Amino acid sequence: MALINKIREKSGLAVGIIAVSLILFIVGGDLLGSRSLFSGQDQSVGEIAGQKISYPEFNAKVDEARAAYEQQTGRPATEQDQVQLRDQAWNQFILDIAYQKEYDALGLKVTPEELVDMVQGNYISPAIRQTFTDPKTGVFDKNTVINYLKSLKTLPAEQQLAWANFEKNLSTDRTRTKYENLLRLTSFVTTAEAQKEYQAQNTRADAKFLLVPYYSVPDTTVKVTDSQLQEYLDKHKDEYKSFNSRTIQYVTFPVAPSKEDSTALYDQIKTLARGLATATNDSSYARMNSDIQAPLYMTLGEMPEQLKSTVGTFAPGGVYGPYKEGNTYFIYKYSGTKKDTNFTVRASHILIRAAGNDSAKAAARTKAEGILKQIQGGASFEALAQSNSADGSAQQGGDLGYFKNNNQMVKPFQDAIFSFNGTGLIPRLVETEFGFHIIKVTEAKTNTLYRISTIGKTITPSQATRDEVYRKAEQFATESQTKEAFDENVKKDKSLVVATAERIPENATSVNALGNARELVRWAFNDDTDINDVSSAVEVDDQYVVAVLTGETEEDQATVDSFRQELTTKVRNQLKVDQIVAKLGNASGTLESIAQKYGAGALVETVPDLNLATGFLKSAGVDPVAVGKIFGLKDGKRSKPFAGDAGVLIVETTKIVPAPTVADYTVYKNQLKQNASSRTGFMINEAIRDNAKVKDRRAKFY
Repeated sequence: MALINKIREKSGLAVGIIAVSLILFIVGGDLLGSRSLFSGQDQSVGEIAGQKISYPEFNAKVDEARAAYEQQTGRPATEQDQVQLRDQAWNQFILDIAYQKEYDALGLKVTPEELVDMVQGNYISPAIRQTFTDPKTGVFDKNTVINYLKSLKTLPAEQQLAWANFEKNLSTDRTRTKYENLLRLTSFVTTAEAQKEYQAQNTRADAKFLLVPYYSVPDTTVKVTDSQLQEYLDKHKDEYKSFNSRTIQYVTFPVAPSKEDSTALYDQIKTLARGLATATNDSSYARMNSDIQAPLYMTLGEMPEQLKSTVGTFAPGGVYGPYKEGNTYFIYKYSGTKKDTNFTVRASHILIRAAGNDSAKAAARTKAEGILKQIQGGASFEALAQSNSADGSAQQGGDLGYFKNNNQMVKPFQDAIFSFNGTGLIPRLVETEFGFHIIKVTEAKTNTLYRISTIGKTITPSQATRDEVYRKAEQFATESQTKEAFDENVKKDKSLVVATAERIPENATSVNALGNARELVRWAFNDDTDINDVSSAVEVDDQYVVAVLTGETEEDQATVDSFRQELTTKVRNQLKVDQIVAKLGNASGTLESIAQKYGAGALVETVPDLNLATGFLKSAGVDPVAVGKIFGLKDGKRSKPFAGDAGVLIVETTKIVPAPTVADYTVYKNQLKQNASSRTGFMINEAIRDNAKVKDRRAKFY
């Protein structure tokens, strides 16, 4: 705001100079880089139904959405929020352009009179009801809306604009609802379709099948050539839709604190310790100087182990530490105690569950009593807990940690522990709804709270450390301008490990485990980046990344390399089918004898009560072709070997039970209608986007 006010104070020429300078500073890289306004490149963020959306036009709508969001939430939009707001703005363009063409063709609209009725009439919009419902009473009063509208002109311009956008969205949503409802009414289910669905759900079959899984033939024994992959792709082009993607290899240079950083922080924490010791308001001093917020009062159980071990030496005003936990140094100042309203205790237990009838309960009690006697005789409580306790604490030897008498535990359990004085084994079983408990109090109950002012300082890399890591990464990048040089330099530096990220989509924000990697993705998709090009050092979280572009796919160009892994699996399985079928030969005899003759890998399974709608074939999984063959065979008949999803199968139908004849298929008609109706919104969206030939190029700009 200070900068803006200063600009406003200046006169025309000065304002112009400052404004231009700011613009060049903020977006100069964009103006002078690969998407320069002066380079002649396409500056549209996308195209919808032949209409290009310019970057300024799109950005204006994003700014509008962000302003509305920030007014509604009362906080600035985060980077993640802005990603969602850009999606929201893009979808709004699709509604305004592609959907609107469909609305206009059908004459669909919301009249001013209808909008008034939605806001303050007889058929109030659900969005209005939600917005103006009193959160305390849950009551909606139409007069609240009317009074708000009467005062609208007196409200700030931002609120007036927000309301105008709100009303516009009401109208847009209502028009879309009309359109979707209209298309839902076109859904029709014939009696023949309903009858077919009824038979699919109610016809039953018992079957047996022989399966030779694809994995039973080692992949190494089946060679797949590029020509075979290309031939398969040519025959199945409709199944392999390409998209813009990039494949990279990369190395990382982590930015970790150095020994010098650790030493500097240790010196700082010692200085803070002296300040904490003399501070008159120790809690305020700690809050101002700590990276980590900690409670001012702690129970013994809430203390870190290193601090707890020094409780016996506590003296008012004493400073303890520094103690290192992970990458953080802690110092503590003790300032006395007070009494809590609740007691805290630490205990362990062994739970023997007692579910079921009276005899099971009696057996559980007998078992628990036997364990209690073993412990009283000197057996290890922890060992018996690990081998006998029926809850998650068994792995910790029954340890439940610290808890208070504020109903954290069920009442019988809590009463038994907090009525026990001191530490040790409670000499009786405690029964709760969960079963029988054998309990040992490991730290006596106490209601003492310790006033502890805490300063925690985390070791972070200094700017000098960051600069040094960046220098190393940039030097590697400079010396690795080709893929060959990249590979050679990796071999020289044994600390570097090459990772591969395949088929990164254009709008990706992460790459493998690298979060916030948007700049790396944008480099890979930059028009100036070619195959085998090497990036400069790109900062990604707490590391620098140097990458080499090794592959790319384009939306309109499906190649073998685009789908090599999937194609290889498909073609290899086809070749395995030929091997397996040849080995099966002219299958005869029982399925069991055929499997035995085939040898290792073949298995036979029985599937009772199978239905066509939801058929599942155990080891063969969900295989529609196999299920269809089972229902297409007559009782006692067997198929020839065929390729299924999981392997080569031979199916044998042992019994078919036809669905009973019914006169009315209304239930099944309604099921199919409902299923079709639930998909309508999605199918409309897909059809409109496809018809509008939507081209989304936002990833070039964000």
